[in-house]
Amino acid sequence: MSKANTVTVQEAFHSIRVASQRTGLSGHVIRIWEKRYGAVEPARTESKRRLYSDQEVARLRLLKEVTQSGHSIGTVARLSEDQLRKLLSESNVRILPSSPASGGRTDQEWIAGCMNFVKSLDHDGLSHQLRAAFLELGHQGFLVRIVGPLAQALGTAWQHGEITAAHEHFASAHLKHFLNDRSRYAAPHPAAPSILIGTPSGQIHELGAAIAAAAATNAGWKTLYLGTNLPAAEMASAAIQNKCCAVALSVVYPEADPQVSTELAALRRYLPSTIKILVGGRAAQSYAEVLAEIQAHQVEDLTEFCAWLESKSR
Repeated sequence: MSKANTVTVQEAFHSIRVASQRTGLSGHVIRIWEKRYGAVEPARTESKRRLYSDQEVARLRLLKEVTQSGHSIGTVARLSEDQLRKLLSESNVRILPSSPASGGRTDQEWIAGCMNFVKSLDHDGLSHQLRAAFLELGHQGFLVRIVGPLAQALGTAWQHGEITAAHEHFASAHLKHFLNDRSRYAAPHPAAPSILIGTPSGQIHELGAAIAAAAATNAGWKTLYLGTNLPAAEMASAAIQNKCCAVALSVVYPEADPQVSTELAALRRYLPSTIKILVGGRAAQSYAEVLAEIQAHQVEDLTEFCAWLESKSR
């Protein structure tokens, strides 16, 4: 990434208006990418006007291409130019050729297609379906409109006996791998807020937490993902050590488990009052009483969680 102290005013001679014209990005977007994500660090005149070098204009163009391929600016803003080109190359090779035409499919059709591939345990078919939806909807739309509802559909189908545990494990493993693969280039801004994500002791279903971690990473947060079944004391210690401002937990099954209630209460005792606790998932409502007692925020769905992340990162 470009460094402000290596760019002199003589070298950086493009105004933000020119940078906007040459990149196709609005001046507002360029400022947001700079201020919030540290994508570029333009030089300044004595009157504080931004001046962009040729290298920074080229970097902005490259970032625009990468975000158009489906990656969020929060995960790629601080990557080097070589990393961005590699990411763009991989996106073109791995997503575009293998993706079937979307044909204007609705969200319900995307999800139904994924469920059919899960029921037939079709690895390649599910991969193609997920890649096509990701390309069509972008990272945020893919998470909120496809992955979140798909996770709920999987849980409902498993509870009703429409799929077996093998199907549910197949889908969960595939989705976790897919989400991890698209988050592996994440490079949040050093000043970005930190969040710990996992499940409390007694909760072994991981997909909801994995989705929340992908959403936080996509929103530009520093995400400490600890997986499932973690004791409150260890979770609190990790959150404090990493200076997290929030701990987000997924609770799916079983509902109204006394062990989980005890762990949630213990987590609040172990954490400083400045660290917010958020709890979501299919079973969250069954813990409403203890959540109210510990003043935790019950998250209704992924859309609400993403809105909360955005509001706290401004």
